[in-house]
Amino acid sequence: MTSLSLPTKIYLYPNSPSIQFQSQQHRPQKLTFTRKIKIICSATEQPQQPPPPPKQPKKKKNVTEGEKGVDPVGFLTKHGISNKAFAQFLRERHKAVKDLKDEIFNRHINLRDMASGFEILGMHRHMEHRVDYMEWAPGARYCALVGDFNGWSPTENCAREGHFGHDDFGYWFIILEDKLREGEKPDELYFQQYNYVDDYDKGDSGVTIEEIFKKSNDDYWEPGEDRFVKNPFEVPAKLYEQIFGPNGPQTLEELEEIPDPETRYKAWKEQHKNDPPSNLPPYDVIDNGKDYDYFNVASSPEWFKKIFDKKPPLQYWLETRKGRKAWLKKYTPGIPHGSKYRVYFNTPSGPLERVPAWATYVQPDEDGKQASAVHWEPPPESAYKWKNTPPKVPKSLRIYECHVGISGSEPKISSFNEFTEKVLLHVKEAGYNAIQLIGVIEHKDYFTVGYRVTNFYAVSSRYGTPDDFKRLVDEAHGLGLLVFLDIVHSYSAADEMVGLSLFDGSDDSFFHTGICTNS
Repeated sequence: MTSLSLPTKIYLYPNSPSIQFQSQQHRPQKLTFTRKIKIICSATEQPQQPPPPPKQPKKKKNVTEGEKGVDPVGFLTKHGISNKAFAQFLRERHKAVKDLKDEIFNRHINLRDMASGFEILGMHRHMEHRVDYMEWAPGARYCALVGDFNGWSPTENCAREGHFGHDDFGYWFIILEDKLREGEKPDELYFQQYNYVDDYDKGDSGVTIEEIFKKSNDDYWEPGEDRFVKNPFEVPAKLYEQIFGPNGPQTLEELEEIPDPETRYKAWKEQHKNDPPSNLPPYDVIDNGKDYDYFNVASSPEWFKKIFDKKPPLQYWLETRKGRKAWLKKYTPGIPHGSKYRVYFNTPSGPLERVPAWATYVQPDEDGKQASAVHWEPPPESAYKWKNTPPKVPKSLRIYECHVGISGSEPKISSFNEFTEKVLLHVKEAGYNAIQLIGVIEHKDYFTVGYRVTNFYAVSSRYGTPDDFKRLVDEAHGLGLLVFLDIVHSYSAADEMVGLSLFDGSDDSFFHTGICTNS
């Protein structure tokens, strides 16, 4: 470090910003300071840096653009990826996912609603002593169920005409009514419900339907409020009498000219202008051209308070529901448990028989060439009852991948029950906390390890029944093991009888034919 003391005379050239010492050759402009200055030159001392600007708080990103690993730009920046081709590909894929998500949420409230089609499609027992069947086949012109329960007849159990059995979106609806036993009378209540699990329900208490309905009306209506419900023609009769007289033998020629509705209303309003407000309507019924939202079409705060202070009326449909014994006494199932069936279509290419796409249990015939769906509805005493609840998801998963069919030591296809009894405990003792089952969905060829799926909602019949599979999952949960299923939606068998190819005779229902199809 060097310290220099200089005179106070410093010369600055007008055209140069640099500092110059006094020279005899030039006559520069002269500046005179009244005190000495001290200049310190240092090679080690750094010039003082301005204070850094205060850090701005990070903007909270929303879910659509801020989740790490979801936003393509954030993903590329995080991992330092600079490959332009890959970056463009990732952005395009992410945009496609966002567009598809937006389209889904424009049609459905959430993903759960979109994925809950299995709750209505396929075959399900209805509480009103029947079984409902729904199928999606837009390419078909006729739909029926054939099976051993109706002698494989394509006309006995078919969809009704019009929108009662077929809509404009390709959905078919078939009702299989339970058969009334000989000597039994139909239910007094048209929408009589039954509890198929418990032997008895509230409807078996002996209270008549008339008593239940009377109690329901008394709970809902206040005295006098149901006047026009009980006498629906009282108002039209009085209106007729006011306009035409007391049922006199007038003819059209004898009647005076009837004013328009607005004139009649104004005359009526003038006539009753001195009446108490309780006798007048709360709103003027003349249209003034103003649009009202339906939330604004309310009467008064007193009316709202009166309605919301009421207790819910009696749920008559629960009070009249009967138990399983009453159902078995009066009916026989329209399609018994264990019945084999298929869906029959009439298409522009001719009649077709298919295994239903939403079947939950499928069995091949004895020769193995064809298959049929099996209606699985065991009685309560033999149906499997769940005992355990699913364990909590651990922070670290240790997954044991397994195939039920090859899990045994003998040269045969193992079953769900054998896997439950011999393998699950071994997996638990080995330190795993989850199992992943592969090849468990119904498929045609065993050598494909389950990757030629024929029915996405049915477990493979090679390993056992649906109740056997429930027992496997329940026992795994009891041991603290999570259960994951390897469901391959991108692979499907190209077969037309047991698979989904050309399901309704058209080439664009579930899959397309040609190269790289069904995958």
